[in-house]
Amino acid sequence: MAKVSLKNVTKIYPGKNRKDVTAVNDLDLEIQDREFVVLVGPPDCGISSILRMIAGLDDISKGDIFIGDHRVNDMPPKDRNIATVSQNHAPYPRMSVYDNVAFGLKLRKFPNPEIKKRVPAAAGILGLQDLLKRKPESLSGEECQRVAIARAIALQPKVFLFDEPLANLEAKTRGKMRSEITKLHQRLQATMIYATHDPVEAMAMGGRIVVMNDGVIQQDGAALSLYDEPANSFVAEFVSPAMNLVQGTLKEVRDSFLFTEREDGTIEVRLPISEFPAARDFAGGLVMLGIRPEDIEVVDVTKKTGNDPGSFPAVVDLVEPMGGEANLYLQTGAHAVVCRSQRRVDSREAGHRLQFRLNVAKVCLFDPVSRRRIT
Repeated sequence: MAKVSLKNVTKIYPGKNRKDVTAVNDLDLEIQDREFVVLVGPPDCGISSILRMIAGLDDISKGDIFIGDHRVNDMPPKDRNIATVSQNHAPYPRMSVYDNVAFGLKLRKFPNPEIKKRVPAAAGILGLQDLLKRKPESLSGEECQRVAIARAIALQPKVFLFDEPLANLEAKTRGKMRSEITKLHQRLQATMIYATHDPVEAMAMGGRIVVMNDGVIQQDGAALSLYDEPANSFVAEFVSPAMNLVQGTLKEVRDSFLFTEREDGTIEVRLPISEFPAARDFAGGLVMLGIRPEDIEVVDVTKKTGNDPGSFPAVVDLVEPMGGEANLYLQTGAHAVVCRSQRRVDSREAGHRLQFRLNVAKVCLFDPVSRRRIT
């Protein structure tokens, strides 16, 4: 196996009316040997271009890519010892499963004894050992994708690239295959780079996540750090469920900050200065307050909340019962806010004004200009 290093990598595509499109902009990224890394972002964020440049399918406009200690900018794809699995990696219809798995080995002129050893081994890892004689027309979508992954495993590459491999599968099958790919990494201990536009999928895969937007890294870290400590408002809203962002003013009052929602908003929160020392630079001005839906809860009306630093009233626009919990869509007067309540809330509460409490310990503050989190 090998580490993958991208140094100042830029990819520019020719666009319409002679206007070039920068898909990846001056990217620095290092993936360690045997590491599993998920690249995630919205459409046209650059993640597929990154994989295609690593694989050698697209030229690099600027910068360098290294696999191990070897610069591969000018190296043909077949010499990079990389295997790619994509969403459109369909099996060859006239070949058996065995021949599909063996196809890459035959192209690289592996001897027959080696092919006969590698194909059953790869098929066994993916549970395809009983399907080797069958044709793709008799396989399910999940089984076809397993064939594509087995074909990659048989090559025993230095690096595996997964380019939205589950995008065409139904939700239940995607969840199952996610687990299989995670287990595959644990078993093979291979370097794997997984690209997806689905933030839920990225979080479920765990490990290290690189969030991209407009060809630039927005945040690079563990799943929980992205969720709890987003680097900016883009990451806060992109990672699912999206963080509520509320604009308001910040005022220093004795040993705390007082956040007041702008215009006619009802949210007013006291925040300890000790938790937000850098926010002093924003006192007297505008900030954005961020809070996840599950960190807002309906208040028990039988309890007094007058002195509660995180309590506020809001009108319930819509209630979505979710079994043991419910999504409540609120209007505070200036913002639309989502609450994910752990209580069972009747849909008939829609249209009513209720009292809510946000978890002050989970609040994030963002600079409204740079959009970066105030740390």
